[in-house]
Amino acid sequence: MSVGRKKQPSKLYMEDKSGQHKNISGKNCFARTFWFKISATAILFLTLTALKPQWGFWAHKRINRLAVFRLPPEMQVFYKENIDFITENAVNPDRRRYAVVGEAELHYIDLDVYGDSAFQILPKFWIEAVKQIGEDSLRRHGIVPWYIQTGAYQLTEAFKEKDARKILRISADLGHYIADAHVPLHTTRNYNGQLTGQEGIHGFWESRLPELFAEHYDLWIGQASYRDDVANLAWRTVAESHVAADSVFVFEKQLSASFPSDKKFSYELRNNVLTRTYSLEFSHKYHQMLDHQVERRMRASVKMVADIWFTCWINAGQPDLSQLKNSLNENDKKEEHTESQSWVRRLFHIRPESED
Repeated sequence: MSVGRKKQPSKLYMEDKSGQHKNISGKNCFARTFWFKISATAILFLTLTALKPQWGFWAHKRINRLAVFRLPPEMQVFYKENIDFITENAVNPDRRRYAVVGEAELHYIDLDVYGDSAFQILPKFWIEAVKQIGEDSLRRHGIVPWYIQTGAYQLTEAFKEKDARKILRISADLGHYIADAHVPLHTTRNYNGQLTGQEGIHGFWESRLPELFAEHYDLWIGQASYRDDVANLAWRTVAESHVAADSVFVFEKQLSASFPSDKKFSYELRNNVLTRTYSLEFSHKYHQMLDHQVERRMRASVKMVADIWFTCWINAGQPDLSQLKNSLNENDKKEEHTESQSWVRRLFHIRPESED
């Protein structure tokens, strides 16, 4: 559909009951086709976001929420006042990835594309990486460790400006990207087991397992710490995640080989949809084989999110956040809702059409 020019409606014909050809305007036919596509895409989008979230929507929200309680009192006075915003908006990056060009690559890095010497080859800072490898190539394989550095810089600037809305939005987004960097399957091109006959393992590790067992995780870490090495911390995080990826694949393969194939999956009702998922027994045994791996990565996520928020505040000169306590007003909330709608428009490629 071209933008900025109008096409004359084409003539389409259908045969009526009398056998005569009836003229149907192209515009009416277009409307039917358009809304059919919108409905189909909407169903797909809602299914993707509701049934197979990244890290699990619950996990992202939980990580951001717990990170707030690690902050010092000088920050909690603002963050706890807006904890619902920080929690609910933790999943915004996953919502945007379906609609916003350039969003998807912010969530991962395919380290195996660069070979065994990836950490020796890849520059730790974005400008150097672009000069050496090229931006298109970098984005093609994911840029999460570089973007965490960008997010930290943006949050520091937001603190300096004492812009409450920016602080909250960037904090929520940055928490998401940091959490994604802790997921082993966000560091490999075999992100969903599609290269090893293990399709579905991504959602299994980051959604199904936390959903079943996170209630028993110990996710309290203590107070936030200042980090003067954000770049190295981001790279160390993806390195640790990448090392853990082997266990994710190997243990699932081993368990599948010894587990009755008719008991590996079960069906559960989710959002009134009968969904095929990994059975409770299979999930429990796989979770045991991983030996608290998911819990460790979630704990590390909570720690790093709070540490980076705290570091940005320190680097900004420790501004008095109590002055911003009630600064997020109804207009800000309406703007958030409007932006959410704009993502849907971009997802469906909707634009206003003239009536003639």
